[in-house]
Amino acid sequence: MVRGKIEIKKIENATSRLVTFSKRRSGLFKKAHELSVLCDAQVSAIVFSQSGRLYEFSSSEMEKIIERYGRFSNFFVAERPQVERYLQELKKEMDRMVKKINFLEVNQQKLMGQGLGSCSLAELQDIDSQIEKSLSIVRSRKAELYADELKKLKGKERELLNERSSLREEQIRESLMRPVEPLTLYICDKDKTEGGHCRTKHSSEVETDLFIGLPVTRLEHISHVP
Repeated sequence: MVRGKIEIKKIENATSRLVTFSKRRSGLFKKAHELSVLCDAQVSAIVFSQSGRLYEFSSSEMEKIIERYGRFSNFFVAERPQVERYLQELKKEMDRMVKKINFLEVNQQKLMGQGLGSCSLAELQDIDSQIEKSLSIVRSRKAELYADELKKLKGKERELLNERSSLREEQIRESLMRPVEPLTLYICDKDKTEGGHCRTKHSSEVETDLFIGLPVTRLEHISHVP
């Protein structure tokens, strides 16, 4: 059977009130003992009955706990005005921060072009000045980024040109160091060679009119050739 919920109010019947007091007092002390054992806490409970009789429970010496409570209660009583002033200062600071946040939000909306209907001409001019200043800063930063990017690209271009020049010089050195095979000529003279056979001459045996020099000097050389 489910027990009904008891209404918390003074019990008018004296006998029932004494019985309830005895039961609840025992339950209170039992819970205090469990709390002290489970949580390793110092627990004390002091109860005065309606007739003025004292009932108490303490997990350790009652006098030491009362003395400790007196020290803490006096400390909190002495520090209470300071705590209240500190709380008031915190409340004032919180109000200032809320107002500042609201002002910044409204100002941001105006910079975004919202809520300009209630702005005066001076406020609109101030907003325009702020926007122009912000745009100038943004454009300056954008130009710096472009300049840095262009500098990096020019550096890469120089590296590629240097690499290309190095490859070309290497190819030229390899071509100069490659050995040249002697040139072999086949000369056929049917009038002077019997049977029409060809004579073989190497490049070192062939007489040519190759001449290195200025054009005028070459013409003089040709005119003196027999």
